[in-house]
Amino acid sequence: MKHIKLILLTILIFSINSCSVYNFTGTGKIDAKTFQVNFFQNNAEIIEPGIDRTFTLALQDIILNQTNLNLVKNGADLTYEGEIVDYRISPMTATADQQASQNRLKIRVNVRFTNKNKEVDNFEKTFEFFYDYPAEQQLLGSTLNSTLKEIFERITQDIFNESLAKW
Repeated sequence: MKHIKLILLTILIFSINSCSVYNFTGTGKIDAKTFQVNFFQNNAEIIEPGIDRTFTLALQDIILNQTNLNLVKNGADLTYEGEIVDYRISPMTATADQQASQNRLKIRVNVRFTNKNKEVDNFEKTFEFFYDYPAEQQLLGSTLNSTLKEIFERITQDIFNESLAKW
């Protein structure tokens, strides 16, 4: 009976201890308390109004939702900054009469990540993703908003993984 209690106690101790090393987002232990996301200026040749603000807020949201870090305006332990460097719509496939049947919206973002507490984690890297849609469809209104949401979800998750999850 004493052996069973000892085994159960050991399992319980290891279970509680392991929770401090890993969490459900895969980040492990983050050696920081605060983060800041500076405004991501749209420097692409084609300017789509508002995507700079939308992207900046999307990056803030993913970090707030997947960590317990506090968002601050300056002096943070972790800093994300950069710019949108490409916003491009390109024809992808053509029909028999040389008309585009599918277009692709591609967005590329250059990110500089700085970790004040662990400089080896610092990086500057480009992240991009795309969305394919029928050529007869116009990217306006709610269609554009849902397209941008899908692209930004993917890009921000990639940035999160690169900076905090180390995947």
